[in-house]
Parts: sequence; structure tokens; C-alpha cells
Amino acid sequence: MIHLALPYLLVGVLFGCGLYATISRRNAVLMLVGVELILAAAGLLLVTTSMVLRQSAGQVVTLFLITIAAAEIAVALALVSAVFRSRGTVDLDTRAEEDRS
Repeated sequence: MIHLALPYLLVGVLFGCGLYATISRRNAVLMLVGVELILAAAGLLLVTTSMVLRQSAGQVVTLFLITIAAAEIAVALALVSAVFRSRGTVDLDTRAEEDRS
């Protein structure tokens, strides 16, 4: 059995990278990638915890999490695609700069 520090360290790295990508990016697609990294970290944490507790509830919840993440990315990419068609860019600060002028 692997040591528990390794999966928890990976969860921390995934969550940190996802949080950084979500906060620091202006591009909507890269923000979605950050949200997906955060959801992947949550899924890994649930699976690791359910393995330690020897219960299957965490694995079942992870299946729902994967389903929700897939639906979220499909809807979000459709919205980003619509915004790109209307404005020509997916930069989230473009609208704010146009209003100031």
C-alpha cells in the first residue's frame, strides 16, 4: 500500500495549480482548465479517503463528480464558443476595457 502523503501531496499540487490558473488567467478557456484541475483534485481526495476508510461512498460520489464536470465543461465551452463568435476574443477583460473608452 502506498503512503498517504503522496496522494494528498498530489491533491494539493493539483488544487494549487487549478486555483492559480483560475485566478490569474484572463482567457476563459484557461480558466475552465483551472476549474477542471480543481475538480480532479476533489475527485482524487474522495477516492483516497474512501480507500483509507474502506468505504465505497467516496468512489460513488467521485463518479457523480466526473459526470458533473463533463456536463459543466460542455456547457462552458458552448458559452465560450458563442462569446468568441460574437466578440472575436475570449479575453475576459476586453469588455471592461471597451466600456472605459
